[in-house]
Amino acid sequence: MNNMTIGQYIPGNSWLHQLDPRVKMMSLIMLLISIFLIPIQGNQVDLYMLAGYLLLTILLIMSSQIPILKVLQGLRPILFLLTFTVLIQILIVMPNEKVALTQPVTFYLSWSSISALLVWFIFYQWSKKWVRFKTLYFLFSVIMVFFLQYILPFGNVFDYEVILYEETVLRALFIFFRIVIIIMLTSLLTFTTMTTDINDGLEGILLPLKWMKVPVDVLAMMVSLTLRYIPTLLIETDKIMKAQASRGVDFKEASLKEKVTQVISLLIPVFVISFKRAEDLANAMEVRGYVIGQKRTKIDVLKIKYTDFISLFMVILIMSLTIYQVFFT
Repeated sequence: MNNMTIGQYIPGNSWLHQLDPRVKMMSLIMLLISIFLIPIQGNQVDLYMLAGYLLLTILLIMSSQIPILKVLQGLRPILFLLTFTVLIQILIVMPNEKVALTQPVTFYLSWSSISALLVWFIFYQWSKKWVRFKTLYFLFSVIMVFFLQYILPFGNVFDYEVILYEETVLRALFIFFRIVIIIMLTSLLTFTTMTTDINDGLEGILLPLKWMKVPVDVLAMMVSLTLRYIPTLLIETDKIMKAQASRGVDFKEASLKEKVTQVISLLIPVFVISFKRAEDLANAMEVRGYVIGQKRTKIDVLKIKYTDFISLFMVILIMSLTIYQVFFT
């Protein structure tokens, strides 16, 4: 639960914290568009461009005075997705240009390897609670799966060859770093921007939609409240899990039927707390004079500064260079 970074704000005095939220959100959108414009063709030029965006992201994190480990912590919930994506690209996707980096390596799925994999899976589930670095242990377990298939060919059921091609490896690295950069950039936005500033910035960006009779202020309020209450609900869920664990409920060592019952017993109080918090929030907003659709005044009015213009210009320049490299070279 503590690995979720979206919606969290870390106070600071860096230039990213002081940047106008409208500029930060527009810059984030343009950077994400630029990253997705880079084609997945498996060539080194595209990978170098993505490496440039990764370097830019790291420099932004360092200049924002946000601990790099705090940002990397947000990648742990998608570790399985990253591992699965890389394996799919390397093992299944066939390249157009078959430039092999290695000799064919044969893996055997035999009765002995199946038994060994089953034993290893049980051992992994039992031992992971004693391991401190669970992320590295998970990656080690993935490597062990292929190692057991490689060394246990007896009683062969079927075998398959794995060849590392240059294009598939580059594609896998490209997709891996693309997902990492996206998560890090979006996390950096919430780390350096308060919920109220996100609300004001989103309302300012969507201001042209008011001409189309779109309730921009209501939409911005909904988005900001959603981001604000994600970490709150996660904290409440963690408290409920600890309270149930103190009463003897074990969420890790239980049968499938018991886990279903435990999840239901966890979801019901979470929903009750969510509705109660929503009711309390609605009452608090009503007491403070909030009326849906009515024009509201603001204590802090957003103003564009020179640093905002410079930052936006640099992002536009980076996006322009990316478009030129992708479409005109």
